Amino acid sequence: MEKLNRNFNSSNFADYILNKVIMLQNSKVFSSYSVDDIAKAKTFYGDILGLKPVLNEMGIIELHFGDGGNVIMYPKDNHQPASFTVLNFRVNDVEAAVDELTKKGVVFQKYDHEHLRTDEKGISRDNGGPTIAWFKDPAGNFLSLIEE
Repeated sequence: MEKLNRNFNSSNFADYILNKVIMLQNSKVFSSYSVDDIAKAKTFYGDILGLKPVLNEMGIIELHFGDGGNVIMYPKDNHQPASFTVLNFRVNDVEAAVDELTKKGVVFQKYDHEHLRTDEKGISRDNGGPTIAWFKDPAGNFLSLIEE
């Protein structure tokens, strides 16, 4: 680890910080989360969601998206589902996507809270945010469809 030089003044400290931030700003990033069953996850993300999951030589699923984004899913014996959304899919029409995935057996979350309500399909509309619908993968991780 680089030893921090304590002889910074305001201008060279700013340069130091900017150089470190720029290094990360231009780096390629990916997201990752765990699943409890790699085979079920591969089937769900491939057959149900229509993605092209790749099982790599380490037994990890890789998802590669057209915008350059990447996600990996790794097996974890003591997996605990995320209590937050781990993957958001931007779609042109949330209702059409919900209808298509519902036909494939996906169950959308329904909420009836003061600041979050969904309709009978599980779509949140006019709640102060985007039109969105949440669902879970076989490992219980939250995913969403967000209307662009």
